[in-house]
Amino acid sequence: MKYWLIILGMVGLTGCARFETHPLVPAQTAAQLESRRLDDAGLRVFLEQNLGHKLEVWPLPEWDLNTLTLAAFYYHPSLEVARAQWAVARAAIKTAKGRPNPSITVTPGYDTTTAIPSPWIPMLNFDWPLETAGKRDKRIAEARELAESARWDIVTTAWRVRASVRDSLLDWRVAEDRGALLDQQYDRQQQIANRLQQRVEAGDAARSELTTAQIALHKTRLDQWDARAKSSDARARLAGALGLGTEALAGVRLVCEPAATPPPILNSPAARQLALTGRADLLGALADYAAAEDDLQLEIAKQYPDVHFSPGYQFNQGDNQWTLGLTVELPLLNQNQGPIAAAKARRQLAAAQFTALQSRIIGDLDRALAADQLAEQSLASGETLLTAEREQENSVQAQQQAGTADQFDLLNAQLEQINARLVQQEGRAQVQRTRDALEDALQHPLDSATVSALQHLSATPHPKKLHP
Repeated sequence: MKYWLIILGMVGLTGCARFETHPLVPAQTAAQLESRRLDDAGLRVFLEQNLGHKLEVWPLPEWDLNTLTLAAFYYHPSLEVARAQWAVARAAIKTAKGRPNPSITVTPGYDTTTAIPSPWIPMLNFDWPLETAGKRDKRIAEARELAESARWDIVTTAWRVRASVRDSLLDWRVAEDRGALLDQQYDRQQQIANRLQQRVEAGDAARSELTTAQIALHKTRLDQWDARAKSSDARARLAGALGLGTEALAGVRLVCEPAATPPPILNSPAARQLALTGRADLLGALADYAAAEDDLQLEIAKQYPDVHFSPGYQFNQGDNQWTLGLTVELPLLNQNQGPIAAAKARRQLAAAQFTALQSRIIGDLDRALAADQLAEQSLASGETLLTAEREQENSVQAQQQAGTADQFDLLNAQLEQINARLVQQEGRAQVQRTRDALEDALQHPLDSATVSALQHLSATPHPKKLHP
């Protein structure tokens, strides 16, 4: 008995994990966050690995959406959270694989009526549980599906990070371009106001004309401040989207390329199929539904009781007595109906969430396609207006050279052209935003790879359908 207890104790100790403390020091983590920069050596290695080529110049002379997105993937804390959640889900698989441990019960006894051959009557009982109905396999299957859902959540989070970088970069570019045009507009309005001041003093113009020009000048000054504020805000949001402080973007040259023209195939059933079958959040919801089904199967399997094998030993008055017990729960009063009903409800909820997500994706795609067409029409009107204003300016210049128009007329023509350029710039920004919305609806960049995927789906005779 003594040796058996020693052996069992040693076996138990071999599986013990040791706790190691990892304290969080707020001041230290804050310092690490604030020290992040775009010239980090680790970031360079990460970029080279993902771009597939060596970077000849470091730090990069300019940063576009692609390189900024990779920097966000390297730094942004939300991706660390998603990866940590995936690690937790994968650890749950190991937990699900665990088998129930046997237990041992030691019951010492003492007989006070006799001491021959020994008053001690110790008893030793084992309990070895045996799971039935494949509960362990169903538990493992559920844990694996939940881990798959967590893995897809990393992809969904990565897309959200990219979208945040893309949107803030666009907002910064729009604010910068608008600010530059407003500076030109303010310059022309200032010259017009000065000339009107001279005319008023000479008695050749009414005071009301000067007042109107001065009011327009003040409004433009307010628009300039608004554009600078939006530029500063967008730059700060871009830094946040990268997981950096605003100081990390000081002196960094940013480049915002124009949006790619959406291919006509985006209006095809293949685009809808790609959105409804290829998005990471949709695949994650599908994994959640599969986990709910595995959970229901597990609860149904729990109707069948587990078996407990219970051998025992007792030393009784010099006799070695062995027993063999078998314990089975009798499902007479409770057949696990409550947990089964709850599991069915969770499966129904997962199916409803999956369908709701598909419906939202369809709506997002339809709205993005319709908005893109309207934005294109609006941009075309803006282009027409700008062309007309340029022709008008050229005409006024020719009239000025001919002596039939003066500098005041030319300034007004230039001012009208600047206003048309502001309209055109807003139209281009709106087109960019609608194409970004198309990207979000597909969760695919509008590039050649997306076109190839859509063409492949179009060539598939019987597209695969997803059914929860």
